[in-house]
Amino acid sequence: MVLAGDSGAGGAARLAARGALRIGAGLVTLAPPPEALAENAARLDAIMLRALPDATALADLLQDTRFTALCLGPGLGLQRAQALVPLACRSGRAVVLDADAFSAYGGAPAALTDLCHARCVLTPHDGEFARIFPDLAAAPAVAREDRVREAARRSGAVVLLKGPDSLIACPAGRLAVNRATGAKAAPWLATAGSGDVLAGFIAGLLARGADPFDAACSGAWLHAEAARRFGPGLIAEDLPDELPGLFRTLGV
Repeated sequence: MVLAGDSGAGGAARLAARGALRIGAGLVTLAPPPEALAENAARLDAIMLRALPDATALADLLQDTRFTALCLGPGLGLQRAQALVPLACRSGRAVVLDADAFSAYGGAPAALTDLCHARCVLTPHDGEFARIFPDLAAAPAVAREDRVREAARRSGAVVLLKGPDSLIACPAGRLAVNRATGAKAAPWLATAGSGDVLAGFIAGLLARGADPFDAACSGAWLHAEAARRFGPGLIAEDLPDELPGLFRTLGV
């Protein structure tokens, strides 16, 4: 389930939902507020829709055990994130947090990290990382890799710090680097919405039962490889549609 925001702000969540569906989640539901239902219905076909007015409605939806993974943040809105992130994290589901899920807690980052657990994946860029781990971001003498390791240890979640070389760390200290520089450069990923697609890729892999660290690593690699295959002119909508050909090349 991808939780969506108000009317006019649904594009990011739709990108995440499409990414989750393309990567192999058997069923993806987009959950916007009731007033945004028609807008999203006009843009979606294979993705299901459920109206989600508030946290009480989310609690009701989560009675359905088929919702095995949740994605919150892309286009969610700050007030909606503050209301829904705690319930999502306490649900026991695998959870991907991105975008507004971080901005909503910029003034109280510990309130967010205290909610996290081993089945959470956090996908901040550098600015969002600074909102939720301000002391680590303000420690330039500490290597970027060590900052990400400490963020994962502190939150008890997998942390994927996005960038040309994305760093993925788990709470136990394991670290992976997904390089998209040099011969593997994918500068076209610097386009609006590409991070939303990445959040959807990871949520889709979690829904398929992948370990959170493996889901983050695989999602980051597939994200960059899809961009490399497409090349110049890439926009975020193109990324999910590169996956079928990429999977055929990999023999998946």
